[in-house]
Amino acid sequence: MKNMISRGGTGGHLFPGLAVAEEFRERSLADEVVFAGTVHGIEARVIPREGYTIKFVRAEGFIGKSFFRKLRALVFFLLSIVDSYGIIKSQRPSIVIGVGGYASVGMLLAAHFKGIPTMILEQNSVPGFANKFLSRFVDAVAVTYQESIDYFPREKTFLTGNPVRKNMLTKDEQKAGSLFPLDRELFTVLISGGSLGASSINNAMVEALNYLLDLRQNIQFLHQTGEKDYEKVTEAYRRLGFKGIVVPFIYQMAEAYAMADMVICRSGATTLAEITAIGKPAILIPYPFAASNHQEYNARKLQDMGAARVVLDRSLSGELLSEMVRELYGDEHACREMQKASVAFGRIDAAEKVVDIALSLVRKKSNK
Repeated sequence: MKNMISRGGTGGHLFPGLAVAEEFRERSLADEVVFAGTVHGIEARVIPREGYTIKFVRAEGFIGKSFFRKLRALVFFLLSIVDSYGIIKSQRPSIVIGVGGYASVGMLLAAHFKGIPTMILEQNSVPGFANKFLSRFVDAVAVTYQESIDYFPREKTFLTGNPVRKNMLTKDEQKAGSLFPLDRELFTVLISGGSLGASSINNAMVEALNYLLDLRQNIQFLHQTGEKDYEKVTEAYRRLGFKGIVVPFIYQMAEAYAMADMVICRSGATTLAEITAIGKPAILIPYPFAASNHQEYNARKLQDMGAARVVLDRSLSGELLSEMVRELYGDEHACREMQKASVAFGRIDAAEKVVDIALSLVRKKSNK
């Protein structure tokens, strides 16, 4: 059996797809898993590193673009369907799974009209346009949140949770320490604004350091900045005398999480699935321009459960961020309670459920 996983957009769409691919591989259920995406997406550099084949389609985002960019995106949408038919013809997959984003639309439609079983994963509490559109055509929809079910046809919608890679669930401190040589005796804050970084978070953290000078001997940082702010943030840590590691991009997130006592991050669904699967206290700063404001909805849900603190991007400042870091650093009880609430929310078996549904669709097709 050969499976195809299609995605486009951000790393938040990619990593659940990798979790599903690993589940197929671990259970020896597929001869090959092939990914489809765009040459300018994060998948172009991550998928080959993970040892999977990737095929490319021409596609661009539509939502939130200018009129002329929308026209361009429509042209690319037609091209993506042409590309998708070609890939499906050459690869002959048993099932096509879409994990969100614009690049998945053409591939899922092409598979549907070729009679190949199809399935989509919806990671957010408020679904995006692509998945709401595709739900009319696919054979199954796997959702992360109970609230998402009402957006899709109930007869083919399943509550699975958001798939998380197995390596996220293991805590190899020796490997983590070799990759990120930090002082294990110090309180460690992991900061990540997503695969491209987030200037608002980077700037607030640089400012926050000035309010945390008295904790320089007690606290350290592992900071993913993105390429644009890397030099500026690195210089700030050096100038103010803070210990830590600053990198443009972290490929080994499992090890980064293993080093962290708390996390400062956006609230994309995949990030939340990862930190709740391993139970990390978090300060969540929702991306303010996310479609349908889904990141704030995601974050509020964790805050309501006591698993995180939330600060909106428009309210973010260095002083406020420093106060929140100081509070969690100084209150072990609060951190433990957040950790318990986080673990209670996590779904570590989501990938298994998604693969079980995919197998049932393939069997149903083969029995016809």
